[in-house]
Amino acid sequence: MTPSVLQAVVFDWAGTMIDFGCRAPVVALREVFAEAGVKITEAEARADMGKAKRDHVRALLAMPRVAAAWQARQGAAATEADVDRLHDAVEPKMRAAARDCAQLIPGAAELVADLRGRGVKIGSTTGYTRPMMVDILPLAADQGYAPDVVVCAGETAAGRPSPLMMWKALVALGAWPARACVKVDDAVVGITEGLEVGAWTVGLSASGNGVGLSHDQLRILPEAERAARIEVSAKALREADAHYVVDSIADLALVLAQIEARIQQGERP
Repeated sequence: MTPSVLQAVVFDWAGTMIDFGCRAPVVALREVFAEAGVKITEAEARADMGKAKRDHVRALLAMPRVAAAWQARQGAAATEADVDRLHDAVEPKMRAAARDCAQLIPGAAELVADLRGRGVKIGSTTGYTRPMMVDILPLAADQGYAPDVVVCAGETAAGRPSPLMMWKALVALGAWPARACVKVDDAVVGITEGLEVGAWTVGLSASGNGVGLSHDQLRILPEAERAARIEVSAKALREADAHYVVDSIADLALVLAQIEARIQQGERP
């Protein structure tokens, strides 16, 4: 294989490499809020997807409808103590939901094997905490995907959209310059993370939170409806200034080849 000019590719997890449709966080968040007496919709649960789960809980409690419902049910506005309590309750539910949704997205293992064969380092950043990843990592490895470095929520001073997790990943990988690296993510905050680092960014429009359907659910939609839902997701990623947007990880190889060609021509992100 011809060695690549790419130093590293850093992938998100749910909706990018595993869990087509990014379903596990939605299940866990809705269960925890329901148990606290405040039901949230799937759309509300998905609105801030990609953030660290503590930040995600905080964002949910700040939504006007949810804030009003919380005050009506609890008799007071939500506090940081409530954020802590809900986050702690989410963690075991996320672990269980993520374990049930840990199937690799088609094409993920093959792409990573090809990149590794060409000398590219493989990293990961995620809004999941380390305990939430405990079961996912060996399940993914059994399917052929084991990143060289995984940086989880809570392991840097700030999570996405800040660049700190990706910087930590690149430092651990020994990968530089950032302009020779790529961030791949299905969420807008993950694209911002990559841009802030100075890397190339690729958004995934069909497999992640933007559409929010499993592979089978998406496949059986009427063609026009399927295309429309993917386009809404793609538009959000383009508006976040992703350099490229494709449907899923299975479509990434061609885009990475284009990025390699641009790097060889002296272009920067």
